[in-house]
Amino acid sequence: MKNKAAFLVDKGKIEMGEKEIPEVGKGQVLIKVKHCGICGSDVHNYIEGGTGKRIIHFPFILGHELAGEVVKVGEDVKNFRTGDQVCVEPGVPCGKCAYCREGEYNLCPDMRFLAAYPVEGSMQEYLAFPEENCFKLPEQVSTVEGALIEPLAVGLYAAEHSGVKINDTVVILGMGCIGLMTLIACKARNVGKIIAVDIYDTHLEIAKKLGADVTINTTREDAAEVIEKLTAGRLADVTFETAGQGATAVLAPAVTGRGGTIMCVGNITKPTAYKFFDISCKEITLKTQFRYRNVFGLAVDLIASGKIDLSPINPKMFPFDQTQEAFQYAIHHGEDTVKVMLEM
Repeated sequence: MKNKAAFLVDKGKIEMGEKEIPEVGKGQVLIKVKHCGICGSDVHNYIEGGTGKRIIHFPFILGHELAGEVVKVGEDVKNFRTGDQVCVEPGVPCGKCAYCREGEYNLCPDMRFLAAYPVEGSMQEYLAFPEENCFKLPEQVSTVEGALIEPLAVGLYAAEHSGVKINDTVVILGMGCIGLMTLIACKARNVGKIIAVDIYDTHLEIAKKLGADVTINTTREDAAEVIEKLTAGRLADVTFETAGQGATAVLAPAVTGRGGTIMCVGNITKPTAYKFFDISCKEITLKTQFRYRNVFGLAVDLIASGKIDLSPINPKMFPFDQTQEAFQYAIHHGEDTVKVMLEM
């Protein structure tokens, strides 16, 4: 029996192929992947053949948002058995460096993260992974939801790391999947008002379903002017940049109030002209985040308890054999969906 996989063989080109099913090492489980989401970073790697200084050598397997079924357990595995449905936290830290020892394992310089070259990703039928990075899904949580837990973890960590408080006014710039997950996380923290900003009405409609109090389409309205009127000049207590675009990074200071916080969530990979006087004159705190830490278990619990409902995300599904078509859809139909997902 072989392991079917989607190989990125060149920029913009994925071909289906086979590889050996991985051996299950000590403390590992073998997962039959059922669903795998396509992340913005996957699309960037697909188009550019790398991200920042990390250049891919072809062929390579993308993907890090996954859920599936445990089909084999390795030696010393204690918490899982065959048949368990699991989602996976895709980064494996070294566990030995100062960052890991202090609990900031997402900053581990030796992190092995799925689909971060040279570590192959999860767009393959079978994946062996450490037990401690797997989280059992209760019966009421599907593997579709399980594959959405990774982006939800980004949103949960963004809300936590920003320090957003109950009754704060929040502005979220960008209503793609990460922006919506950040909205969900802020709603769960009982913030006072959520203002969602995007260029697509379709995305803003989903934001409304998820609890946004106000939506602004910047193709028709000036976000800074609208937010100033809505808040009687106070603007946002916390602004989340989730689009990963220079334009939204530049807009953020204009919609953030005095003493507020700008939380940079999106990955802006290109040089961006930024007027630091716009934040210093308001004593704005500028914060960044890198992935997430210590939130996967919380994400599973929030979904299982019904406190978070991911159904409005409604991923666009493609069969695994159509991975190339799925990437093309994600690139050319951004207005029509916020998440494209592969169904194995």
